[in-house]
Amino acid sequence: MKAAVYHGARRFEVTEIPTPEPGPGQVLVRVNHSAICGTDVHAFMYDIAPAGSVIGHEIAGVIAAVGPGVERWQVGQRVVAGGGERPGGVTGLVDANPRYNYRTMGFAGGTNGGYAEYQLLADWRPTPIPDSVPDAAAALTEPCSVAVQAVRKSAVRLGDTVAVIGAGPIGLLTMQAARAAGAARVFVSEPAPARAEAARKLGAAAVVNPREEDPVARLVELSGGRGPDVIFDCAGIGATLNQAFDSTRPAGQVVLVAVPWEPLPLEPADWMAREVEFRTSFASDPVDWRIALDLIASGRISADALMSEASFIELEQIQEAFESLMQPSTQLQVVIRL
Repeated sequence: MKAAVYHGARRFEVTEIPTPEPGPGQVLVRVNHSAICGTDVHAFMYDIAPAGSVIGHEIAGVIAAVGPGVERWQVGQRVVAGGGERPGGVTGLVDANPRYNYRTMGFAGGTNGGYAEYQLLADWRPTPIPDSVPDAAAALTEPCSVAVQAVRKSAVRLGDTVAVIGAGPIGLLTMQAARAAGAARVFVSEPAPARAEAARKLGAAAVVNPREEDPVARLVELSGGRGPDVIFDCAGIGATLNQAFDSTRPAGQVVLVAVPWEPLPLEPADWMAREVEFRTSFASDPVDWRIALDLIASGRISADALMSEASFIELEQIQEAFESLMQPSTQLQVVIRL
């Protein structure tokens, strides 16, 4: 099968590798869409993906073959490559290690990622795609589940004012999930014109350009002088986390959704008297995948709004795509068609 193998030093090579065969309790998925995740871009940027690995985990496809003993799936069923309930005794990376460190332990390698024509999965892992959800939109189920979990674990309540810092794919999905959860108004801070425009089209009450105005002063002004009830930092770069703390209302909440790979400056004396609550949200649970697919199927979250025809690339373009995503400017979601 054709796969994009990471060779280290920020270099992919699209080559032929053996197509895996499903064993007992396994299924083989023919990948048709594989979205590029920001964490994979970080793995590329900081050269932490092991050489020889095939990464990628935002996948939609069809069951191509089933191994012995598999009864829950049939060849031809449309699936996303995740969201299933782990059987007893099977633990994830975080569950297995109470001191799990994503920066140092998050990329274990292997040759079975989604930037390839086929992916081998344990039969409990996939989730069926509803008939009303197109394949390309289904490929965004995993990032949508991350946004869903962030909102579900936040303090967002019906009628709240919410702000989202960063309108990349996760930020745009988070603002939609917050509205689905009952937020009355969602403000967005985003400097990239294409991403800011996407936020407007998706219903942002206002979009702040942090390069042209003080985002803290503007977010406080937009929320009546008190600050938003909950702020999601979906950028995790530069001063964004401190801006979130500085903007939120007294006893409000800041949720860090982005995965910062660089130290972030904080000035707690400026905002700690407001007794702001802080939490992080990491990855997602199976229930979040199901909710994400339901929200996409019902139209309450638009995955299509994150994509245009220019979003789709061939596997052979992966090197160029990753290099451009290191400094995003106009890109929304980039999806590999296979």
